[in-house]
Amino acid sequence: MKKIHILALLILIVVFLVVACLQKEDGKTAVMEEIKSQLQAEQNVEKQKPFKIRSFDPNMEEKWMGKAVSYGCYRKGQAPWGEGPTKKEILEDLTIIAKYWNLIRVYNADDDMERILEVIKQNNIPLKMVLGVWLVNETDKPSHKKQNISNTIKSLELVQKFPNIITAVSVGNETQVYWSGHKMDRDDLIRYIRAVRNNTTVPVTTADDYNFWNKPASKTVTAEIDLIFVHIHPLWNGKTLSNTFSWLDQNYEDIKQLHPEKQIVIGEIGWATKYNPDKTGDGEQGSLIKGDVSVEAQEKFLIELDEWIKENKVTTFIFEVFDEPWKGGGENSGANEIEKNWGVFYENRTPKNSFQKFLIQNQKLTH
Repeated sequence: MKKIHILALLILIVVFLVVACLQKEDGKTAVMEEIKSQLQAEQNVEKQKPFKIRSFDPNMEEKWMGKAVSYGCYRKGQAPWGEGPTKKEILEDLTIIAKYWNLIRVYNADDDMERILEVIKQNNIPLKMVLGVWLVNETDKPSHKKQNISNTIKSLELVQKFPNIITAVSVGNETQVYWSGHKMDRDDLIRYIRAVRNNTTVPVTTADDYNFWNKPASKTVTAEIDLIFVHIHPLWNGKTLSNTFSWLDQNYEDIKQLHPEKQIVIGEIGWATKYNPDKTGDGEQGSLIKGDVSVEAQEKFLIELDEWIKENKVTTFIFEVFDEPWKGGGENSGANEIEKNWGVFYENRTPKNSFQKFLIQNQKLTH
């Protein structure tokens, strides 16, 4: 009889736990639906009060992870709107990345990014992630709103699911700078930032070009975030290797002076290894780029950038790990399209000579 009582008690405990879990999940679902409804209706999302800055501290077991990298997971024949990478392919990528970096940045919150997080967790890979939320203009094209909301809700779900991996969320990427191809209404961006920040505890930012952050108008966005993610690309701004780092110093200092209360992270900086000089005209690579675009130039850039990071102790995301052939027109453009050639590894996951020589040089300096 005693055994029956114990068994009955255990059954009751199990039932209680199951019901509690279901109620918890129902509660989460209800919250997500409420956020979704607010965004669909374009209701005003209140700024969190009190607004306390959340610290972005990229460390892992007392090791500074400020030398970071942007990760695009798509290989030949893959793209964000089509076939994504398998877990096996992602594991291959992350195994390579973890040899050299412990902090990665991705650009959206979707099923592909969820697989990346699952692979990190399942294989106990020593990597942390800054998650992105891809947003596009929805004023001119209201049909975009559905995807913007979907990406935002997915980011909240992923932060809940992987709290020990996601260290920050970047809501929107280059949505405010004047030359953006998907420039958003600022109020729309702020609505999405608040939706994410009000429902997470991690630091929240938005990533944009230095040409946005260095202007007083950016302060309305700065007031909504915990840190600044700035893109500073010397090649796109007509710089050569000889003047890149003095230019970087000046731009970093300008933004620091304009936003003294915020931590500044370099969300993108890199040096491509190929470009198409024949594409000329307003905003085109052939007209804007003046520096040497080659594997040799990338090697010199990586060496000097590493020294800059060490000296300034600024968290910096190199753009990027792997070449991405889906970009810059995909199969409809040539292999020398610049957007395909920012990686320090080729698309086939072999390191470029620039990165191999950088590693040799770095090893010499540390011994």
